[in-house]
Amino acid sequence: MVRRWTERARAVWRWAWRYRYTLADVGYALVFFPPVVTGMVLAFSYGERFGWGPGALPELLDETSRIAAVIVALQIGLVIPGLVALTVLVRRRRPEWLMSASLLLVALFGNVYAAPIALYSYAAWFTHRWRPLLLWSGAHLVALVAVYSFWQPVLIPVYGMMFLAFPLLFGLWVGTRRQLVENLRERAERLEREQHLLAETAIVAERTRIAREMHDVVAHRVSLMVLHAGGLEVSAPDERTAQAAELIRTTGREALSELREILGVLRGGGDTAPTAPQPALGDLERLVDSARAVGVEVEFGVTGTPRELSAQVERTAYRVVQEALTNAARHAPGAAVDIRVDHGRHELTVTVVNGPATVDGVVPVPGSGYGLVGLRERLALVGGTFVAGPLSDGGWWVRAAIPVTPAETPRTVEDNP
Repeated sequence: MVRRWTERARAVWRWAWRYRYTLADVGYALVFFPPVVTGMVLAFSYGERFGWGPGALPELLDETSRIAAVIVALQIGLVIPGLVALTVLVRRRRPEWLMSASLLLVALFGNVYAAPIALYSYAAWFTHRWRPLLLWSGAHLVALVAVYSFWQPVLIPVYGMMFLAFPLLFGLWVGTRRQLVENLRERAERLEREQHLLAETAIVAERTRIAREMHDVVAHRVSLMVLHAGGLEVSAPDERTAQAAELIRTTGREALSELREILGVLRGGGDTAPTAPQPALGDLERLVDSARAVGVEVEFGVTGTPRELSAQVERTAYRVVQEALTNAARHAPGAAVDIRVDHGRHELTVTVVNGPATVDGVVPVPGSGYGLVGLRERLALVGGTFVAGPLSDGGWWVRAAIPVTPAETPRTVEDNP
């Protein structure tokens, strides 16, 4: 209940903040309507002394009764302030309308109560129009002096300061402050854009350097490995050695192809993904066959009901199996590996278990030490969980649970043995 009311209050606040200027115009119109009406009443009361108020109408027009004159005066006293209120609503789009209405009120009725909002609005929202502002302010001052010289000359300096000078100066201060804040905001945005450009330039330079280093070190040595494997395949003394050399050559060429794609992305400085097909669950059989070809004993099975999965989920599952097989071959040579892929209702579970090493004297392949860290990051991106650790018999196990969205529909695929 409290949360719902809080959300409603936030929605109302966002709406009010979005239309804050329109609401301010409506507020100004409502606030200044009563003073303008009061100014009309005072104007009629002062006008009777000079023979043109409602009380003097019967002397000018004998056919009009005093009651009718009062009714007409009331209508005028309400209609004119209503029209002024309408001009207040468009004060930021049509400031000359409000200025004209305020000047006519001062010149015809001595009503100065619309002048503050008119002068303030023009000074606050149109700070670059100095000449029109000076003309409008001077016209208001001349009208004030001309009217109140006959009524109350003593009020001229008081009304001039209260209804003309103070609103004008306050509007100029508000407009200058708004313009300064906008300039500072624009400058901050420009500096932020420049910082982003400098950062992007530094990133492109770093990408180019990394691509150059990878090409000079990794690509060169892998190319030599492929060439040597090709030569060994041609001159192999037996068929088994030739098959092993062919596997090494094929694996090396695939690694070079992927490396070239990565180098192209780094050198180009873009975020475009490689256009080559990315590995999926359907490629696990080929990955397992490659591991078996080099002498790794692998058991692979699929349980559950397979379904159409997103490319990100399938690629993540493939990378988990690939990294687990690589680690098993690196740290536990000769160990048997068991791979299980379970298609659950809400998640895809990949479990890889390998036993202890059974072959001694094998020189371990150097690794970066970031394989498991990278898998945890991959699983975190898809909202999954990743667990890895040693077993009591000296082996190692890896388990990854990848969430599956309900929209993914099952498909009929026979389980692998």
